[in-house]
Amino acid sequence: MIEVAIMVEGQEGVGWERWQRIARAVEDSGYAGLYRSDHLPNNHVGSYRDGLELWTSLTWLADNTERIEFGPLVSPVSARHPVITAWQASAVDNLAGGRLRLGLGAGWMEWEHDTFGFDLLDTDQRFARFEEGLEVVTRLLRSDEPVSFNGEFYDLRDAMILPRSPHPGGPPIVIGGNGARRTLPLAARFADEWNAVYLKAGEFAKLDRRLDELLDEAGRARDAVRRTLMTRVVFGRTQADVNRKLDGQDPDWIPPAIIAGTENEVIERLGDLSEAGVERVMLQWLEVEDIDALEDMAHSILPQLRE
Repeated sequence: MIEVAIMVEGQEGVGWERWQRIARAVEDSGYAGLYRSDHLPNNHVGSYRDGLELWTSLTWLADNTERIEFGPLVSPVSARHPVITAWQASAVDNLAGGRLRLGLGAGWMEWEHDTFGFDLLDTDQRFARFEEGLEVVTRLLRSDEPVSFNGEFYDLRDAMILPRSPHPGGPPIVIGGNGARRTLPLAARFADEWNAVYLKAGEFAKLDRRLDELLDEAGRARDAVRRTLMTRVVFGRTQADVNRKLDGQDPDWIPPAIIAGTENEVIERLGDLSEAGVERVMLQWLEVEDIDALEDMAHSILPQLRE
């Protein structure tokens, strides 16, 4: 049956106390993992709020949890040099005993890049840089010998990083996104996991079949790439509770593929995703202050998924 993890937007008012409470709730309640975005602080609500830097927060998580898997969904090469990302990921995974899953992306948020001075590039160049970033990260993480690479954006000359991840071949690489023309071919080449975003079951199944075709063309086994999905959840003890949480929210934060409902509705939607091929779902939890509801969802839903 489908595994259930939690994903939070780390830039949306998540300071140390809140991050630690979320992590302990996820670990103790039986969720499979805890994932977070990698964005700089933003002020889309009119003012800046707490937003812990990604690798600082994951280092704490690695040393203060024992069971859950974790990682970024996803870390953009547009704002982080891939050599530094690979080095940090290897060290954090070493500390965590092999529980990190390294999500990587091309970058997309224009406001963030303009505000903090990062060059997003046009779409073609952005994905060319992302492809090179994936080459750099995978060579550094998967080789036990020094590696070299010469590209338009990055260069390596007999480079190696230590300490190594305890995971054979380094931490698994997760590539996130729904693009059939650009993202899925990169996932077929580089990824250990493909993470789709905000898709209904039928939409996921269609892209899942396309990824199978691309893996066949690349000479890789279809089961070499894990299939996961990140989508928002709004859980309530009653329908009135669900309606209250949705009332007055910005429609841009309510994607069509949202899972909103009480216990039975959420379980039904998770069942549909499982049948479509989703192996793990990362439920985006925006009510980061509501730890009680996060725990209630685990206690009401997870046992039924194991039956």
